[in-house]
Amino acid sequence: MKSSNNDHFFWCYTEEPHRTRRQAIIKAHPEVTKLCGPEPLTKYCVLAVVLLQLACAISLRHTATFSIPFLLTAYIIGATANQNLFLAIHEISHNLAFRSPIANRLFAVFANLPIGLPYSAAFRPYHLTHHKSLGVDGLDTDLPTSLEAIFLDSILGKAFFCTFQIIFYAIRPMMVYQLPLTQIHLFNILAQIAFDYLLVHYAGPNALAYLIMSSFLAGSLHPCAGHFIAEHYVFEKPQRQQAPPTATPNNKSTAPPVPVPETFSYYGPLNLLTYNVGFHNEHHDFPAIPWTRLPVLQEMAKEFYEDLPHHKSWTWVIWQFIWDREVGLWCRVKRKEGGRKVGGQQDWREDELGANEVKGVAIPGVR
Repeated sequence: MKSSNNDHFFWCYTEEPHRTRRQAIIKAHPEVTKLCGPEPLTKYCVLAVVLLQLACAISLRHTATFSIPFLLTAYIIGATANQNLFLAIHEISHNLAFRSPIANRLFAVFANLPIGLPYSAAFRPYHLTHHKSLGVDGLDTDLPTSLEAIFLDSILGKAFFCTFQIIFYAIRPMMVYQLPLTQIHLFNILAQIAFDYLLVHYAGPNALAYLIMSSFLAGSLHPCAGHFIAEHYVFEKPQRQQAPPTATPNNKSTAPPVPVPETFSYYGPLNLLTYNVGFHNEHHDFPAIPWTRLPVLQEMAKEFYEDLPHHKSWTWVIWQFIWDREVGLWCRVKRKEGGRKVGGQQDWREDELGANEVKGVAIPGVR
C-alpha cells in the first residue's frame, strides 16, 4: 500500500478483500448461502414509496417551488423517499426483488419514475462492475478521478462535492467509460419521458419540479446521503503512514502491514430507510443476500465483522469529510489490476453477480 507525492490515493497491490472473506465465511458457516435470493417485501416497499412521492408531487402542484412548505417537503419527505428509491434500484440491480431477471429490469424502471430522470438501466452494469472490480482504476466508477481530487482538495471543494455529489455520481461513470445503448436503456428513457410528460400535463410543472428537487437533495447535504461517502472512503488517518514490507539484512521480509480497509459498514437507525445499505461489508461479501437478511448474516458470521472498523453516524461522516483536512477525495483505495467490466466485450458472464441469467445455476454466496 503506497502513494506517490503527486497521487495521494491508497494504491493497493492485493486482491479486494470481499471474495476472500466470502470464501472463509462459507467455509465456517455453509448455511449462509441459504440467505441468498429475492426478498418479496421489496416490491411492496417500492410501490408504497412511489405512491407516496406521487401523492406529494400532486399535492404541491399549486405550491411555489421555492416556498418554505415546498422546500421542507422536498428535503424531509422527498429526499428521504428518493434516496430510498435509489437504494431500491441498487437492491433490484442484484436481482433481489424477483427471480426473473427481466422482471427485475422492468421493476427498476418503475422504481425510477419518481426520480424524474432515467438512470436505473445504466446504473446496473456500472454498479456490478463496482462489485467485480472494486477499486480498479478505470473500471470502478465509484472512485473519484484524480481531477476531482486535485480541484476539490479543500474545505470549500469538499463542501461543493458533498452538496452536488449526486451530479458527480451521475456524470463520472460516462467520463470513465461508456456503455452501449441497449433495449432496456431505451425503455428506461422512453418510460421516464412518458411519465414526466403525463405528470406535467395533468398536475403541472411544479409536480415534476418536486420530484427532481427531491432527487437532488437526496444526493446532497442530507443525512441519508452520508452513505455515499461512508461506504468506501478511508477515515483511519494513522493508516496513511503505512509502508510496504521492507527487507531485513538476512534478506527476509518483515511482515506486511495490515491493509487499509476499503469498505465500511454503518449499523445505525437510518438503515431502516435505506434498505440496510449500511451493512456494506456484508453486502459486498454477499451481494446475493437481500437487505432484510443482511443483519442475519452479520449475526451469523459476527466473528468476521465485529472487529472491522465501522461508522456510527452518516451525518458525522459528512461533517468530518468536509472539515477534516486529513480526509478527502484522495482517501480511497485504488488498484491497477483485477476485475472485469460488466457489459463489456470481454468474456464476462452476468451470472457472476446477481442471479445466473444464463442457465439458472446458483453460485455459492453470489448466485
